[in-house]
Amino acid sequence: MTTTAPRQSSVKRGLPALGLFFLAPLVAEFLLGNIPLTGLFALFGLAPLYGGGAVLIRELVRRRGWGYPSVLILALAYGVLEEGVTTQSLFNPNYVDQRLLDPGHIGFLGMGAPWTLFVLGLHTVWSITVPIVLTESISRRPREPWLGKIGVSVYGALFVVGVVATTAIQLRNDSFVASPAQFAGVAVAIVALVILATAVGRRASRRTAGAAPSVLITGAAVLVLGSGWMLADDLPGNGWPTAAVLLLLELVTAALLTVWSRRSGWTQRHSMAAAGGALLTYAWHAFPETPVFDASRTVDLIGNTVFALLALVLLGFATIRCEKFSRP
Repeated sequence: MTTTAPRQSSVKRGLPALGLFFLAPLVAEFLLGNIPLTGLFALFGLAPLYGGGAVLIRELVRRRGWGYPSVLILALAYGVLEEGVTTQSLFNPNYVDQRLLDPGHIGFLGMGAPWTLFVLGLHTVWSITVPIVLTESISRRPREPWLGKIGVSVYGALFVVGVVATTAIQLRNDSFVASPAQFAGVAVAIVALVILATAVGRRASRRTAGAAPSVLITGAAVLVLGSGWMLADDLPGNGWPTAAVLLLLELVTAALLTVWSRRSGWTQRHSMAAAGGALLTYAWHAFPETPVFDASRTVDLIGNTVFALLALVLLGFATIRCEKFSRP
């Protein structure tokens, strides 16, 4: 009896991490509309990469006592790793036969400005940060570590497997390999972002006077800004207007949430509402999105509807739990 109870407690403490492990790829690929309902089997292949990354980032931040700004910066580092190394979409001029780097092409970097801003924004916000915030909003211990050393090691190993497997699959499907200078740039960017996340995390945030906006306004603002950001990717032109609009909306959103979150009335419920606004942005965007897996229009619409309804259920459940366990 003396050994069973601690084990049960350890397993129970790790359940939120397991939920995050599967929620991250569900949001990143399925809610986005990138993979239809018939491709649900891919969840288990995607979870080590997306879920492993999200769990490791979350555990690192909470073990160090940092906040969501550090989560966002490390999520950006994750995006640089995935798109710069595993898929190499930042440098591949004909990635998935789309010529994504032609608009706003930056010759000396071998990159496309709008694609870089867009795909890294997707990973920073939706692939990592939104799942973390929502899972923490449901948890009784949103600011505490969920895993011990063994748990962190297991998810770390799964993440490595995810990175290696995704890279191998990509190289099998496309022989493109980035230049040594481009890989070196990726490494430098990741190290710089980790250092920045550390510096931001160590800096104590100062609360300012003034009430935070309501939870509803917070969620609605992120939904509007996020929707505009998604629609901006379809702007006509040579790509530079798109890049400018994407960057402007990113800066406006970051500035707005930074100012609001420093006010004394900001709570976990506001963070959850912001994540909810982003979640609903993905939910509606899935309907005009063309999936990468073959599926009929009817199947695609059914899948998008199912995932959108699940997103609403998750958001409702997070709201209830957050109301119960909310803390500043």
